[in-house]
Amino acid sequence: MIERRIKQQVTDTLERQAAVALIGPRQVGKTTLAQEIGEKSGALYLDLEDIDDREKLKDAKLFLEQFEDRLVILDEIHRVPELFQSLRGIIDRGRRKGKKTGRFLILGSASIDLLRQSGETLAGRIGYVDMQPLDVTEIGATEGGLIKLWIQGGFPDSFLAKNEKSSFAFRRDLIRTYLERDVPQFGPRIPAETLERFWMMLAHCQGSMLNASRLASGLSLSAPTVTKYVDLLVDLLLVRRLRPLHANVGKRLVKAPKVYVRDSGLLHALLGIVNYNSLAGHPVVGASWEGFVIENILSVTPSGTLASFYRTAAGAEIDLVLEFPGLSEKWAIEIKSGLSAKPKKGFYNAVKDIQPDRSFVVYAGEERYQVAEGVEAISVKEMTQLLLEKSKVT
Repeated sequence: MIERRIKQQVTDTLERQAAVALIGPRQVGKTTLAQEIGEKSGALYLDLEDIDDREKLKDAKLFLEQFEDRLVILDEIHRVPELFQSLRGIIDRGRRKGKKTGRFLILGSASIDLLRQSGETLAGRIGYVDMQPLDVTEIGATEGGLIKLWIQGGFPDSFLAKNEKSSFAFRRDLIRTYLERDVPQFGPRIPAETLERFWMMLAHCQGSMLNASRLASGLSLSAPTVTKYVDLLVDLLLVRRLRPLHANVGKRLVKAPKVYVRDSGLLHALLGIVNYNSLAGHPVVGASWEGFVIENILSVTPSGTLASFYRTAAGAEIDLVLEFPGLSEKWAIEIKSGLSAKPKKGFYNAVKDIQPDRSFVVYAGEERYQVAEGVEAISVKEMTQLLLEKSKVT
């Protein structure tokens, strides 16, 4: 069993807030984690996808006030968005009785932004914790380690599957679940076949600039419709839209965002890639590694860190720029999928443009060494450990 680092974060947030929203994609382990936390305190668990549990909350105030001394776990909260209004009154009444923290643990499969829109009534009463798939800091000495995590992705059932075939089948089933069940819940009615084709097109464009018009022409749709599809996959935490850095450097900058399928295992399932052998010779291998590294890095950055990329029309480019909160500090990160950590001229030109405080090349090797003055080669595992240490002091 893998111990999730996020568990302590949830526990700490419950100690200072009346409600905590744990947000993450389906099958990432939210329910398992919540039940582990709840077992210690004798929490009440309600699955709001279950009609019987939803019926219990027809009069939420009457029902929940019977459990004011227990933590209540509300799973799949998006099924009953009107519940937020009732929770506000229950929390406020509890505060007057001296019960100020640890009332509700709310689980949802939509993005934090989407849930915040529903939870505006709980302002000042709720904390948000983003739960992502497994990252390199959580897998320890698991057999296969880093390469296995890259190929199979971080969804626990995929990573811990008994073999590659079982892992691939799980991910294909998960994709089908999203297409046929979750997407209709959160967004407009989109034919599953159309959305699957679109998702596969995004997979083939991993790490590329978002070109809605080109994608639209391939699907016989309008560019605004394609943009809505991207928005939906971003809200479901399945796709990352990485914004360009806006810097006053006197250069013509690229303005379009880059898009990534967030979990490398889902990316490979969409492209029919089952194992490392089939990935190694595939055109997506470099972009796959880039997206994998970016997700691992962003899973451990301090809260409030701004992530972007930098690219000019002349070819100066940095794969990932991190701007840390409250420190006026900026890191530039180049990502290489091979054992060579030598960046191209465009990276050095970009570093001159934005003048970061530190510059790194994250590569597939293990050694940490100086590539050039002010530029350090580092493994993805050591990079994430460096950021975890930074999170403790930020």
